[in-house]
Amino acid sequence: MTDIKDWQGGVGRNWATEWQRTDTSFSELTPQLLSAIAAEPGSCIVDIGCGAGEVAMAVAADRPDAQVSGVDVSPDLIAAAKLRSAETRNLSFELADAAKWSCPGGTPDLYVSRHGVMFFDDPPAAFRHLAAQAAANARLVFTCFRKPSENIWAAAIAELLPAAQSAPVQPYAPGPFAFADPDHVRRCLAGWRELALRPVDFAYVAGVGPDAVAEAMALFRRIGPSAFALRTLPPEERADFEKHLLALVEAHFDGARVTFPAAAWLVTATSDHTNG
Repeated sequence: MTDIKDWQGGVGRNWATEWQRTDTSFSELTPQLLSAIAAEPGSCIVDIGCGAGEVAMAVAADRPDAQVSGVDVSPDLIAAAKLRSAETRNLSFELADAAKWSCPGGTPDLYVSRHGVMFFDDPPAAFRHLAAQAAANARLVFTCFRKPSENIWAAAIAELLPAAQSAPVQPYAPGPFAFADPDHVRRCLAGWRELALRPVDFAYVAGVGPDAVAEAMALFRRIGPSAFALRTLPPEERADFEKHLLALVEAHFDGARVTFPAAAWLVTATSDHTNG
């Protein structure tokens, strides 16, 4: 489980520090999300859980006449996003919880998110709020992970974790796989219409460059369940876990990159004020 408090604290700090590696990890998914966003109209656009800003920056660059806002609960990620986008005039970032936030620059007609919607404490209430704040017939486009067994990086790392750290979490608890079940997504988006979920398979790129294995290990030491294990395991168990993690990374090195099969939903919907 990863909730808002985690993003406001250490998890957010780690993602802000590692934004280049995390952007790389999604580098084969992001173009597919951006292509879906490009097919939608919108001039007042909000990136939900914008992280360090990559998607919002790309959308703002593609639509110079639109106003794009990125919203995130992590002060560190918002700081990173602002630093990266200082020269972009039609883009702003705000520290806020999108589940309660109102856009000061207008009425949103397009919401977007790359894996930023799975951490709401109360997703149905959050999406009702977003619909109520939006223009009539506003569109929503986001990605989220499918189940862990289809995301080999997650499943393989989970197998390495000690039993105490790999215990199952409460179904639908906030976290990376909270929206894996399409029926749960449909329940959360009650009050939206024209809901569609399209499966998207992609390579999760853990490491690239002259020493891709070292890059992947650097990512996993700071991000995700492996990072938590390395921070909290006793020294002897930590050394054993890290040894097996390195073997896993090396097994997924193809000579140029470290990649793992990954799976997401690409979700689209339309706001419906009659059901708000």
